[in-house]
Amino acid sequence: MIIGAGPIGMACAIEAKQAGLSYLIIEKGALVNSLFNYPVFMTFFSTSQKLEIGGAPFVTINPKPNRNEAVEYYRRVAEKFDLKINLFERVNQIQKNEEEIFEVQTVKANYTASNVIVATGFYDVPLLMNIPGEDLPKVTHYYKDPHLYAFQNVVVVGANNSGVDAALETYRKGANVTMVVRSGDLGPHVKYWVRPDIQNRIKEGEVTALFNSELVEIRAGEVDIKTPEGIKTIPNDFVIAMTGYQPDFSMLRKFGIDLPETLCPVYNEETMETNVKGLYLAGVVCGGLDTHKLFIENSRVHAEMIVKNIVNPSSEA
Repeated sequence: MIIGAGPIGMACAIEAKQAGLSYLIIEKGALVNSLFNYPVFMTFFSTSQKLEIGGAPFVTINPKPNRNEAVEYYRRVAEKFDLKINLFERVNQIQKNEEEIFEVQTVKANYTASNVIVATGFYDVPLLMNIPGEDLPKVTHYYKDPHLYAFQNVVVVGANNSGVDAALETYRKGANVTMVVRSGDLGPHVKYWVRPDIQNRIKEGEVTALFNSELVEIRAGEVDIKTPEGIKTIPNDFVIAMTGYQPDFSMLRKFGIDLPETLCPVYNEETMETNVKGLYLAGVVCGGLDTHKLFIENSRVHAEMIVKNIVNPSSEA
């Protein structure tokens, strides 16, 4: 049983199929659900070759593919390998029975499996600001299409790639954009071809950037921002809170996976097996809160490591 139909979950299924194992992917949303929810015009940092799975070529016109190309590529991969995937089916619980077989309960059915791979990523649970007004309808932690914000007063919280992209794209649709940045500068990992663009927009006053600042309250028509000069209140129609995301830790705990104070799940780095025998982690979920540690390109190898260990448990280092 593979939980999660993202690129890494699909890579695990391909490896399992090629090894002659029976398998099933269970996905709570759409195919590659996290990628589907990325901004419509997002461009990957990685080249298309580094996003390939199953040896299927990812052909793009430009060296760095965009979100739409990636979604289409992974759909075609699912078709090519005729992967067994149940979409829009959330897993509620996993537990072992007396025969040491996993019983997997979903919203639609019950299954049994000898091994379970959790490849759920980290995009499902946003890091909240925990401030008054964060639950207002005008606040989102998932930015998708800039057209919604045309000619509006927009606050973008954060200055990493997602925040910078949201600021630039909404500005170019006519929004009045204010970036609220907790640190004193843009994020260190901002894409190198985007950094000069946002720096120039800020320099020219086309995008306002408030550094060493934080949003402290959101109201229907305005927001309060704590700046080094004191509280600043500005008109506001929408807040795009690009504050980051984290794995579903409550789900991992429910499955019996050990989570120390660092919130980095416990697993064997040679086999990807957790403290629960037969229960594996794959992909960015392994990084815990350090979501910049693992990507598609450097966690594709998890699929091969896991299936190798399932087929030949003695291969464990």
